[in-house]
Amino acid sequence: GNGAEFSSGRQFAAWIGLAPCAALLPAGNRKHAMLPQPALIIRRLALMLAWLLAASASAQAQTNLVDSEGRPAGAMEAPYITTPEAVVKAMLDLAGVGPKDVVFDLGCGDGRIVITAARDRGARGVGVEIDYDLVDRARVAARQAGVADRVRIVRGDLFELDLREATVVMLYLGEDLNTRLWPKLRRDLKPGTRVVSHRFIIRGVPPERTVEAHGVQLHFWKIP
Repeated sequence: GNGAEFSSGRQFAAWIGLAPCAALLPAGNRKHAMLPQPALIIRRLALMLAWLLAASASAQAQTNLVDSEGRPAGAMEAPYITTPEAVVKAMLDLAGVGPKDVVFDLGCGDGRIVITAARDRGARGVGVEIDYDLVDRARVAARQAGVADRVRIVRGDLFELDLREATVVMLYLGEDLNTRLWPKLRRDLKPGTRVVSHRFIIRGVPPERTVEAHGVQLHFWKIP
């Protein structure tokens, strides 16, 4: 429950058992009531110590959340949130993905977009992810789907990635990260490369198309 609060040293002493009966005795005899009760004192001090340790651990946990690599949670600019399969299909449809495409998913999570592109559209895929555990999970998923020969999952920094091979780029990163990434997309991608963002816009760059799919907006751009 909640920790005890004491407004005076006498209240604290009474709580741990040093003065359990003092208030019931005449004033002249109260000094004789300040006698320790060892079992009660030990028990209550142990309870207080346990509560203090638990409170300290809780506070520490709140200020030191980390991802699977031990990075502070704040370092995760695009936290892992899965894209529903129906939205994956809608994103592939919006980009017009086909067998000749190379689909890059930046922040691929469990790899479902590039795996679906390879399995259902005959495309090749490259998933890029920073989290070690998600990279491993996506690679396993690609093998289980039978598309490991057409899907490559790499661990890397989006801003240092070679994107020149891409014909389609998928994003589910957040507005700020999309906007910061746009100059690199313009610089590295070939003219005609299609870019689809799940939900989030690119500030200052109006999409060519925006569609509603299963309760979310999907935005489409084409590199000029």
